[in-house]
Amino acid sequence: MQRRQFLASASLAAVTTAWPGLARAATGSRDAELRAMLDRFFYARLEDSPEQATSLGLDTGPRAHLKSKLGDVSRAGEARQYARARQELAALRTIPRASLGEAARLDYDIVGYGLDQVIAGERFAYGTSAGQYAPYVLSQLSGAYRDVPDFLSSQHQVTNAADADAYVARVEAFAGAIDADTERQRQDAAKGVFAPDYILDTALKQLAAVRDKAPEATGPATDLAAKLKAANLPPERAQAVARLMADKVFPALDRQRALVTELRGRAVHDAGVWRLPDGEAYYTAAAAAATTTRMSGDDIHRLGVAQVAEIGARIDAILKAQGMGQGSVGERLVGLNKRPDQLYPNTDAGREALLEQLRAQVAAMTRRLPEQFAVLPKAPVEIRRVPEAIQAGAPGGYYQSASLDGSRPAIYFINLRDTFDRPKFGLATLTYHEAVPGHHLQVMSALESNDIPLIRRGVYYSGHSEGWALYSEQLADEMGLYEGNPLGQVGYLQSLLFRATRLVVDSGMHAKRWSREKATDYFIATTGIARGRSQGEIDRYTVWPGQACSYKIGHTVWTRLRDEAKAKAGAKWDPKAFHRVLTLGAMPLDVLERVVRERMA
Repeated sequence: MQRRQFLASASLAAVTTAWPGLARAATGSRDAELRAMLDRFFYARLEDSPEQATSLGLDTGPRAHLKSKLGDVSRAGEARQYARARQELAALRTIPRASLGEAARLDYDIVGYGLDQVIAGERFAYGTSAGQYAPYVLSQLSGAYRDVPDFLSSQHQVTNAADADAYVARVEAFAGAIDADTERQRQDAAKGVFAPDYILDTALKQLAAVRDKAPEATGPATDLAAKLKAANLPPERAQAVARLMADKVFPALDRQRALVTELRGRAVHDAGVWRLPDGEAYYTAAAAAATTTRMSGDDIHRLGVAQVAEIGARIDAILKAQGMGQGSVGERLVGLNKRPDQLYPNTDAGREALLEQLRAQVAAMTRRLPEQFAVLPKAPVEIRRVPEAIQAGAPGGYYQSASLDGSRPAIYFINLRDTFDRPKFGLATLTYHEAVPGHHLQVMSALESNDIPLIRRGVYYSGHSEGWALYSEQLADEMGLYEGNPLGQVGYLQSLLFRATRLVVDSGMHAKRWSREKATDYFIATTGIARGRSQGEIDRYTVWPGQACSYKIGHTVWTRLRDEAKAKAGAKWDPKAFHRVLTLGAMPLDVLERVVRERMA
């Protein structure tokens, strides 16, 4: 019995009663051939993705050599990625879809969709567009200068001397990755493609945070020193890392900082990608890749404006019931954000108290999960603050999955650069989004499943994943977790408003040529979110066009499908049966719609 066909374990009867079509899944004559092919694809890709091997805990045994490497971020490496995608798609198409069973057809469709998306991005000869779109090689959110130290700190484990040697080797490779980024950015700049002035300002600050420290005080040196101590290993390798930082990494950072400084002198202030070569088409492709829909910029904008009005009216009613009736919804939310009773002190003690609140929220929700879910993750989720070295440009919160072998837990990171950006009334809904039942359940349900091919277990479709996380916030409200806590419910609705506002400002900047200032002012006026956090959000949308649109569009699809399934099942409705769709793994939204409706038939 396979979970992917919803036929597993003691819940079989409930599942097949709620969705009778699930009991009819059949295998096909070439299912095994497809699975073998997909596994070959996965392991071949892993050779070019050492960081993914480490993330999944697969850099051991015959692939132990990957633990000492970093991926090739050069243009040549990107060209190999495109060539491999074309080869894989050609191989996939040698298997007729009609020869596959239901589960295998789903794998076939999802992998084929992903390959088509990668190949479609090749038309844009700048930035990154192999499935996920980021037009600028160097920004506050992209570049080896920030990614490698963060990766080493959060994912490279050191339990023995070989692990420590691999860490040192990766630091030695760090300089080459920085230089590869510098060269790619130089090539893109010749085409007129580099980030706006305000983005480069933040990138320069973050470069300085890495470069302008004593070598022994840099993130890699201090991180390895701590890991060596914890593993009872001598400190000499940390000293070797400090020397590598001074002798190789710092010169590479100096070369990169010189280029970014030169580009800053030529940078424009325009926020949108419309100014780039083929920029309007770039945004259309980026939004389509993120949302896995075919909505135009105008469609996205109209949807956002309508949802902002609807959610704002719901918040207005609650605030009035709490005696807060003066001013616009945004103005009242600004006032609520500033209330002393809603703020943690901007101190180390205040940050720790905030983290304790998040841990309590995770524990409380975890106890309630069996009411809604039959399959729960084995891996725990930890809560940590975003590393200080990257917090200036990092998102407000994000999730990192556990390793496949269980050696590293999942992590819910929260950005605590300023606790005043995180008022108490909005913390619970963030936790339900990033941890449980949000990303942690969605990601680990797939990652821990033996029924999904390895190539699909860690795949990310933003519309599916972020839509689920936002649906999870709604689910918490429906489960009654805000009963007696109207301000907590305001926090949840503010989160929905936040995501609806993203539709407006993302399409505003990239399709309607809004300025950074117009987008920021609209964001603050609509959501009431503090200026510092709002500015960080707008800057994120500047460098990740379309991605922010995936949340609310995905949420709309998830909610509609759940409501359709509930209406179809009537008195036999079982939310656990519907939520088992997570065990099928991430998929494009149009595929999700087809799968759910087929299983309701």
